[in-house]
Formats: sequence, C-alpha cells, structure tokens
Amino acid sequence: MTTRVLVTVAHPDDETFGTGSVIAAAVERGAEVTVCCATRGEAGEAPGLDPGCDLGAVREAELRAAGEVLGVSRCLVLGYGDSGMTGEPQPGSLAAAPFPDVVSDVRQVLRDVEPHVVVTLDPDHGDGHRDHERIGRATIEACRELADVRLYIWAVDQALMARWFAALADVRPNSTHLELDLEAPGRPGHHITTVLDVAHLRSTRERAMAMHRSQTSPYAGMPEDLRAAFLETDRLVRLQPPWPGGQLERTLF
Repeated sequence: MTTRVLVTVAHPDDETFGTGSVIAAAVERGAEVTVCCATRGEAGEAPGLDPGCDLGAVREAELRAAGEVLGVSRCLVLGYGDSGMTGEPQPGSLAAAPFPDVVSDVRQVLRDVEPHVVVTLDPDHGDGHRDHERIGRATIEACRELADVRLYIWAVDQALMARWFAALADVRPNSTHLELDLEAPGRPGHHITTVLDVAHLRSTRERAMAMHRSQTSPYAGMPEDLRAAFLETDRLVRLQPPWPGGQLERTLF
C-alpha cells in the first residue's frame, strides 16, 4: 500500500524553504505527497519583478515547479488571500477568514486525500507569520477527529532560530521579520520528537528552492554552517498519536 502524505502550508515557498526535505524524504520512501497551500502569496516581497505583474500567478507557478522537483504528486491551492506579516488583514485573507471556515476547508482536503501522515507548520513557536500560525492551527483542529492519521508539525529549534535572526540582522537588516515583536521564536528543543537526517537530499532541496525565483531564500547570505543546520536536518513534533518519549523518532512512517 502506498503511503499518502499531506503537507499543509500558508504560501508558495513554505513547502520548499520549510518542509522541502520532509517532502523529498517521503517521496524517496515511495509516498504519494500532496501539498495544500492556503494562499497564492500575492503579498510577498518580490525584488526584481515588474510591480505590475500578477505576483500570485507567478508564485503559484513557482509552487508547482518546486513541487515537481521535490516529487509532489499534487498541489492544491485553497485560494485565501495572503495576509502579509503586519497591518490589518484584508477581507478574504487567511488571517481575516473565520477560523471555522479554514478548518472546514482543510477537512475537505483531508477527505479528498485520505492521508496516512499530515505535516503542517508550527502554530505556536514559528517565525511569527500569522498565516503560518493560522494554517497550522486549522490543520491541527481538522485532524482531531481522525485518530488514524499521524500528525506532525514542522519545527525549528529555538536555539537555531535565534542564530538565524542574529544572522538576518547582519545580511538583511531591513527584513520585515525583524519588525515582529517575538519573545523567543522557535520551538524549545525538548519539544522535538522526530529528527530526520536529510543531508543526502540537500541538492534536491536547493534545486527546488531555485524554482522560487521571485523570492529571497531565508538562507541566502547565511553562513554555511547555519545553512547546513537548516538544510541537512529536519525537526518535527509528533502531535497525534503522541510520541511516547525516550529515543527520538527517525522517520515519519
């Protein structure tokens, strides 16, 4: 039986800059992977693109191109507006949408895909983007009634996130991320249940990242040891069923 994996993210590029190696590792093990992206990323920064272009269309095309590199079987886009990182979210955006509606949309995707494994973004200890939080929280809620689904959140260790923010202040001091009031971004290390060694998939991940030409990679300009820490190891928290503790889990299925 083929294992079906569903990855839910907020914007085109989250699937690659975030969960890219998780996807590639699942495909390598023979899984069928579906990516569900809540928005088309039209509020993202796009240095070098014509200001009049349809950024949502560009980014959706990049999502699908990166998915092909990673081996994704299907990409679904829910069609919410990109909320942006700051300011009042616009009507129709993911952050402005009623939470039950977002949960309902994710539930419909779950019924369609019937996944064995679900991976989503960290709603509590991420990078502070409200869309990341919203899709993560909605996915967790939608999976509560599916006891046979293994549910994970893709996480960044708090110490690693602190290193990234420190480097970001040097390489991109005008980044909007630095304007967010985050007390301690990232997931405390003792929460991590699952660690994947994905070093052998780094070249695949980097080829997929290159498909997101309109976006600046979060790893651009970072020291090599920091890039390696992000691109060669993935850390997750298994929420459902709860990981019993003891040794770390080394595979999702």
